[in-house]
Amino acid sequence: MRELSVIGLEPGGSHVVCADSETGERFRIPADDKLRAASRGDIARFGQIEIETESQLRPREIQARIRAGATVEQVAEEAAVSLKRVERFAHPVLLERARAASMAQGGHPIRENGPTVETLAEIVAMAFRARGHELDDADWDAWRDEDGHWVAQLQWQAGRTRNAAHWRYQPDSHGGTITSLDAAAKDLLDPDFGRPLRGLAPLALDAPPADEPEDTDDRDLDLESRPATADEAAEIVDVDPEPTPEQADDRVNDAEGDEHPPRQAPQHQGSKDKRGKPHLPSWDDVLLGVRSSGRG
Repeated sequence: MRELSVIGLEPGGSHVVCADSETGERFRIPADDKLRAASRGDIARFGQIEIETESQLRPREIQARIRAGATVEQVAEEAAVSLKRVERFAHPVLLERARAASMAQGGHPIRENGPTVETLAEIVAMAFRARGHELDDADWDAWRDEDGHWVAQLQWQAGRTRNAAHWRYQPDSHGGTITSLDAAAKDLLDPDFGRPLRGLAPLALDAPPADEPEDTDDRDLDLESRPATADEAAEIVDVDPEPTPEQADDRVNDAEGDEHPPRQAPQHQGSKDKRGKPHLPSWDDVLLGVRSSGRG
C-alpha cells in the first residue's frame, strides 16, 4: 500500500491535497464528514457516514420505515445494505414499538355503551380460551400509521391459517382506548362470543291441565291399587249405560224367545181403576157395609 502525506488544502477547502513521498505524485481527497470522522478516530460516526454514503436511505428514513411497521429485512433489502447496518438504527425504534404494543394490551376497548372495564389483553384471553387457541403462541406488535396513531396487531396461527387482528390505540391517563379496525378485531371483542345458546325444553303433549292438582293421578292410582273398604264398597253402584236403539231391540228379542221370562215387579192394588180414576164404592157396598176392597 502506498503511503501519502498531506500537503495542504485546495482553495475553498473542498479537498485535501496529498502527495506520494517516493514519486512526488500528488492526489486530492474530498474534505467531507467521513474524512473528518476518520481523522478524529470516530468509528461510530464513520460507520454512520458510510451507511449514508452507500445507501439511498438516510438513517432517519430507515427509522421512519421501521416505525411505520417495516421489518429490518425489508429495509435492508430496499436500501441494499447489510442487516447489521440497518439494525444499528432500527434497534431503538423496535423497542419503541414493543412498548407501544404492551401499552395497547392494557387499553380499554370502546363499545356502544362506552369503554369496557376489562383490558384488551383480558378480553382477548377469554376469546382465545373459548376458541381453544393458545395466547402464548400469538405475537403482539405495534406501529404508527400515516396519521401518527398507534396501531396494535395480534397475529396467531389457527390450523394452516395465519390470522391477524388490528386495533387503534390512543393513550390517555386511564390506560388508553382501543378501537377495532377490522372484522377479526371486532370478533375477538364481541361480548356474546362463545356464549352457549339457550336451550329449548320439549313441550309435553300429555301434560295435565293447569287447573287440576298435580297429585290427582297419584291419588287415583292409589285408589285403584288398594282394596276398597266396606263403606266405599257400599257406595259403589253398578249402573248400566243407557242402551242404544239396536241394543234395546236385541234385548226385546231375547226376552220374547226365552221360555221363562223374568218376573216383573209386583203391582200393588191401589184405589184407582183401569182408567186411572179413583175407585168409588157401589150402593150395595154402602148399604151392606162392605169394605172398598171387596171384603166383608
